[in-house]
Amino acid sequence: MPPLSAITTTRLLRASSASAALAGGIFIAVQIGHPDPGTFTTETDEWVARSLAKTAMAALALAGITGMYLHQHRRLGVLGLLGCLTFATGYLAILAVEMIAAVVLPILVDTHPGLVDDAVAAATGATIDRDIGALQTLFNVAGAGYLLGGVLLGVALFRAAVLARWAAALLAIGTSGTALLAVLPAAFDRPMAVPTDVALIGLGVSLWRHTGRTEAGIDVPASEGTSAPAARLA
Repeated sequence: MPPLSAITTTRLLRASSASAALAGGIFIAVQIGHPDPGTFTTETDEWVARSLAKTAMAALALAGITGMYLHQHRRLGVLGLLGCLTFATGYLAILAVEMIAAVVLPILVDTHPGLVDDAVAAATGATIDRDIGALQTLFNVAGAGYLLGGVLLGVALFRAAVLARWAAALLAIGTSGTALLAVLPAAFDRPMAVPTDVALIGLGVSLWRHTGRTEAGIDVPASEGTSAPAARLA
């Protein structure tokens, strides 16, 4: 590990850009072959593994969001600050939810199976009769923070035109699209997560490239970020 004196702003921004891209990649991988919630039980190793992967994804996304904001906070303005804080709150709640899913629910499955079943159902948006207390609030904060924060930050990033604008637009579209899950069949749950994940990858790659150009003293036109990352990801 390098000494603190060697940890430069560029290194921190590169770490956050890699975190954003890795977060998107992890969450796409988690969606592949994901069992149906109705047949996916909390005592299995697969449940724990997928929940821990989602926990890591949320932590990495938090680092990535922070780097994106700090790199261009003057251009993002108040809208960007609100978007960053709201989106980060959503991911922080997601991190807490997934930690509970990985560590707490498997322990309760034998002693309180009804509570576990209701918690899993509530997490997928189903209506339940049992009061699950603060868990329901946590689910609501995660959903609202993810949707509203993603839209606000995506719009702010698009207006700032520093990072890839296609990825910023996709972030806003992808997160806002999750509102449709309330009326769409459950089969859409996994595919609807992919656009936001691709947006995080694109923004992470764009931040890495922009940081390198800035360090080299090369001015990056705002329009450059609209096509190059897309070609690289294709």
